[in-house]
Amino acid sequence: MNPLKNLSVIRKLVQLVTFVLLVYGSSLGTFYLADKISGALPALSCAYDMNGSDICVLIPFQHQMDHRLGTVISAGGDLLMGVMPTLISLGIFLLLFVFLNKAFCGWICPLGTFQEWIQILGQKLGLQRIESVDAAVVQKTRPVKWAILGLLVFGFPLLTGLGYVNHDLGDTFCRICPSRILTTLANGDAGQLVVDSANTTTIVLSLLADFLFGLMIALALTVRQPFCRICPMLALHAVFRKLGLLRLVKQASPRCEKCGLCAKACPMDIREIHTEMVKSDVTFEDCTLCGRCVEFCPDKGVLQLKYAMFPLFRADPQYFKVRKKAQTQWEKNTLRLLWSKMKPGGVRDS
Repeated sequence: MNPLKNLSVIRKLVQLVTFVLLVYGSSLGTFYLADKISGALPALSCAYDMNGSDICVLIPFQHQMDHRLGTVISAGGDLLMGVMPTLISLGIFLLLFVFLNKAFCGWICPLGTFQEWIQILGQKLGLQRIESVDAAVVQKTRPVKWAILGLLVFGFPLLTGLGYVNHDLGDTFCRICPSRILTTLANGDAGQLVVDSANTTTIVLSLLADFLFGLMIALALTVRQPFCRICPMLALHAVFRKLGLLRLVKQASPRCEKCGLCAKACPMDIREIHTEMVKSDVTFEDCTLCGRCVEFCPDKGVLQLKYAMFPLFRADPQYFKVRKKAQTQWEKNTLRLLWSKMKPGGVRDS
């Protein structure tokens, strides 16, 4: 299959370019990249990465809860002045978000990209991938992202500003976020892997951060997008997904009930793509708009990626046949098979 006609290949090229831009962007030398393009990016771009060109919106939200809103409330000041910085950050977030919607997760986010690279490594090592996580596990996992958004991004930082908890909880999510470790490591800085022994809170949070980063890597070898399933950015995207111009649209056919290939292709195990037979907008809360469900739909036009009213990519039986063949060939080519061919008396091509 021509790589330039393979949506997954195109997406991975976009991911590679944006990973370099977001993680190493300031080294390109321009003023705006060095000073950050935006302080409210709808993707996990970490402020602890000194060479990065953007800042994730979850960072200012936490600081505003702690240093502005919480402080204003505790001092009995003007509530509007306390909430205004958060509204400004949210407004900038929405201006960016409306253009790509949840595709910021599937096409832009450095941490999402890293997990996909680890999954590819696991596949090439010949590890048995878990094709679909059990439905009951998926349902139990989905609320976690909302709890993290509410408690770690807004809750504890606000309580810190109000004086109810210590200052080390003022940026709770940032202290455990795997992107903080990933982006700093990518720049040769291992400082975020060190256990912070300043006090009990910092010890617990740094240990949790290291554990979560390691667990994410271990799971990503066989499970698709493990951290994305509990990411608070995904939850924040879900709140505003109806505002985005890019959407996943479905025109159900009778065959949809018998197929289910779209759900099998989905890296987030969104089975509702397969079972939804009424709604046309199937950009569900866990969707990252990666487009794999559209690629692996065998019925013409049933699934589409649309930008406003304009179709960008739609299901096509001819594309499906070629894409499926290419995927099968890709999965066969593992390092184990290559090694067996290189050994004397190894497997020979027929």
